[in-house]
Amino acid sequence: MTIPPAIPAAFSVLRDGDPVPARLAGGFVAIGNFDGIHRGHRAALNLAIARAREAGSAALALTFEPHPRRFFLPQAPTFRLTPEPIKLRLFAAAGLDGAVVLLFDAALASHSAEDFVSEILVGWLKVGGVVVGDNFHFGKRRLGTPAKLREEGARRGFRVDVLDRVTWRGTPVSSGTVRVALGAGDVAGANDLLGYRWFVEGEVIRGAARGRELGFPTANIALDPDCGLRHGIYAARVTVEGVSHDAVASFGRRPQFDNGAPLLEVMLFDFSGDLYGKTLNVEFAGFIRPEEKFASVEALKARMTVDLDEARAILARDRAGKP
Repeated sequence: MTIPPAIPAAFSVLRDGDPVPARLAGGFVAIGNFDGIHRGHRAALNLAIARAREAGSAALALTFEPHPRRFFLPQAPTFRLTPEPIKLRLFAAAGLDGAVVLLFDAALASHSAEDFVSEILVGWLKVGGVVVGDNFHFGKRRLGTPAKLREEGARRGFRVDVLDRVTWRGTPVSSGTVRVALGAGDVAGANDLLGYRWFVEGEVIRGAARGRELGFPTANIALDPDCGLRHGIYAARVTVEGVSHDAVASFGRRPQFDNGAPLLEVMLFDFSGDLYGKTLNVEFAGFIRPEEKFASVEALKARMTVDLDEARAILARDRAGKP
């Protein structure tokens, strides 16, 4: 899947109450949180696209922001796999014509299942059909179920497709499964479930310049505080201004020095130039080792040399399509 660096102009994003362009009205809509846009999500998106093409209409995704978990459990960490801007680009990459982003707030949470259907799906979007997973719930107190949606579709004249949970290589695919894999440092496993290399983006900020002092200059990015990626060293690919570079990445608290707030530090191979203020796209290709404190700075430097070699080897295997 080729992921565009920005939302394409032809891809429409509708938000609460926006007028619906004629080309999108009556479309087929896949509904869900879609955090990660993994293989299971794309099965739903692909079915919506297929139904839309059969009917000569548009294919859309309907999603919610912020993630409902942040509304219901504001104090609990929410490890987002794909923040909204990235999620929209992944929707576009999947071949959809547009997306509907509903603000998940107290007003939406208080909608009954019937009101959600009548006001949003029928009254506003005038859907021709919807696609949901078999665990989809909607409306106040999550009383809306796939069965309820089928009843409403039959009564109001739109098609409803309900997909069973997708499995991949024997593993049920879910956003939670991907989060668990990333939390264990298993980026290869997470990438397999996603169907693309998991990535983050951020602006390069100034750090303590320790990497440069050690002979391993890095670019620093502050990720979301709730990022649940395991602290450690990774092989990565970094894209800056449209150019991709092999790299090694460290995510963690730097126990050798300050044990501070988690920070992503990336060292681009065979690169020279000023990256401050630039946005980097960092794809994680493989896990090398956990973050650790060494007996000395010299021991750390020796291990970092090994890390670079291991990163190059992982990236070479990745390019060759080998495990």
